[in-house]
Amino acid sequence: MGEWIARTPESTVLHLGCGMDSRVYRVDPPASVRWFDVDYPEVVDLRRQVYPDRPAYRMIGASLLERGWLDEVPGDLPAMILAEGVMMYLPPDGAEALLASLVGHFPGGRLAFDALSKLAVRMAGVDKTVGATGATLGWGLDDPDHVKKSGPRLELIAELSTPKTAGHERLPLAIRAAAAMEPFPKLRRMNRLLLYRF
Repeated sequence: MGEWIARTPESTVLHLGCGMDSRVYRVDPPASVRWFDVDYPEVVDLRRQVYPDRPAYRMIGASLLERGWLDEVPGDLPAMILAEGVMMYLPPDGAEALLASLVGHFPGGRLAFDALSKLAVRMAGVDKTVGATGATLGWGLDDPDHVKKSGPRLELIAELSTPKTAGHERLPLAIRAAAAMEPFPKLRRMNRLLLYRF
């Protein structure tokens, strides 16, 4: 993120499903970077009670599946779009429509998100720690190039597997067990971080 801002000082950062993440304050971008944090209205209401205002920063309270929230984000500058722990909770058609909207909205940029394979989505769905949250997993991605159906401009530039990421030990047991089988071709893409340019 910091490297992107250094290379693209006039840009937009779009943080989807931001939760209570304080990244905008930790990164501390210059006012030339417009930063938007997006999450459910109740999450954004809580954020507004906890975090102070800052220049060129705005919070948007909306479901990512709602139409219209992206209209609140100017689309005239390159964008760094981040969606951590988000895409797998969307229904397949909703995830693909979101990708198409994001890529079509900006002149170019980067898109980073973590993705579960379809098998990992099924496995996590029966994991007790996931079930206890009441969450439902939906979108699985087996082939990173599949996103080109939604956003033909998307080009994969980096892929990092789960065991090589920070916090791997806190993932549900089913996902950690699957990730341990990474040497096997069909299992190596159970969970990974993906970075695209568009």
